[in-house]
Amino acid sequence: MQAFDVVVLGAGSAGEWVAGGVAAEGVSVALIEALRVGGECPYVACIPSKAMLRSAQARDQVRHVAELGGASEPPALDGDRRAFGAAVRRRDELSAGLDDGDKARSIVKRGAVLIRGTGRITRPGVIGVGAREFGYRDLVVATGSQPVIPPIEGLDAVPTWTSDQALSAPDYPASLLILGGGAVGCELAQSYAGFGVPVTLVESAGQLMGNEDAAIAAALAKVLRGSGVNVLLSSNVTRMEAAAGGGARAVLSDGTAIEAARVILAAGRAPATAGLGLDVIGVTPAKTGALRVDDHCRVEGQDHVWAAGDVTGIAPYTHGANYQGRVVTDNLLGGSAAADYRAIPRVAYTEPPVASVGMTAQQARTAGIDVTTATADVSKMARAATDGAPLGWLVLTADRTRGVLIGAAAIGPHADDWICEATVAIRACVPLAMLADVVHPFPTFAEAYEVPLRQLAASCAQGAAG
Repeated sequence: MQAFDVVVLGAGSAGEWVAGGVAAEGVSVALIEALRVGGECPYVACIPSKAMLRSAQARDQVRHVAELGGASEPPALDGDRRAFGAAVRRRDELSAGLDDGDKARSIVKRGAVLIRGTGRITRPGVIGVGAREFGYRDLVVATGSQPVIPPIEGLDAVPTWTSDQALSAPDYPASLLILGGGAVGCELAQSYAGFGVPVTLVESAGQLMGNEDAAIAAALAKVLRGSGVNVLLSSNVTRMEAAAGGGARAVLSDGTAIEAARVILAAGRAPATAGLGLDVIGVTPAKTGALRVDDHCRVEGQDHVWAAGDVTGIAPYTHGANYQGRVVTDNLLGGSAAADYRAIPRVAYTEPPVASVGMTAQQARTAGIDVTTATADVSKMARAATDGAPLGWLVLTADRTRGVLIGAAAIGPHADDWICEATVAIRACVPLAMLADVVHPFPTFAEAYEVPLRQLAASCAQGAAG
């Protein structure tokens, strides 16, 4: 039996980071992966979704180029189906045609041993992959997540895609029904609608984007409807039926029915911990399937078992996985890194994008924090006028007692970039008085911070004086 200092289960963002990081320092490490090195992000998630969104956005920009003075009259565009085919070709090129060869060669070159197959703990200190066994001193579980399949009667009788399939299939669907109004569902809805596909998005909650700021979520719903998406909130699909022509007929909780050629399941993801043999070492996942970890990303109750990425259920984003991967790597190499999740950005890459970080005002109040908030209408900024940006909003939340920013949420052009100012402020606990004194270049969207930050600083100063 071959033995390693570290065995990493799963070669997604977190696993790839850990394996490469410890191998670079001379630690013997095996990386076990049944599918693709790099996980989902490069092949069936982040990269292909952003590629399709960009293609749809470029198409929309051409439609409005005359309004922006880029042409004297609107130029002609080819048909939606033909353009969709071009977008798919670009998408597949950017996602390497689902071929992980380059990433596999890279991780091996860095010194890791890549083992293809499904790993399972067979006894303490030993992982089995098929008929082979490998010993370890430290185990890192980085198996990611998997789509949640909603328990809807008749769902197995209609054509469905998971988000992974929707971002890798070449098909141009005649119409779509998307179940779930989180970031993935919203991105898919806008990208397909951008190529003329009739799209209905059904969300059971009263707003999109889960527990994000209600005003931002309402603005996103307006954006999607403006993109041609039929957004249905506070709606549930009670059952599915096969429709004529091989499509799907969804019956909603209010008794109405919607027909679509295909259904996309975007109702969330769950940590992938089933079948790993965790019970062999006394580890019981949470009801959600997530592995409970401490601040060092060590699995609770274990000295030499770690977890990073979606499998922890804490920060289910590629950047969250990379962050936890860095923490685990440092600790495996003798450090004492601790994760701080107060300022992990959350983004939906629609056009315009939605970006948030930290706590919403409601979450802060529930936690017993004395909250003060301020807002800015980004569409009133000078840059919005020059860029022809009709919609944008910024919401800032501060801890009145401590005088620091604890949350920010925005929708507007490039909000995914300028949210970083709030990210740094929250992570570093920068005093509001200092933030309010920051000078932004004119004209930029980041100027939207200035007035609400001054309002928050004044509010906190009054609170301290009182």
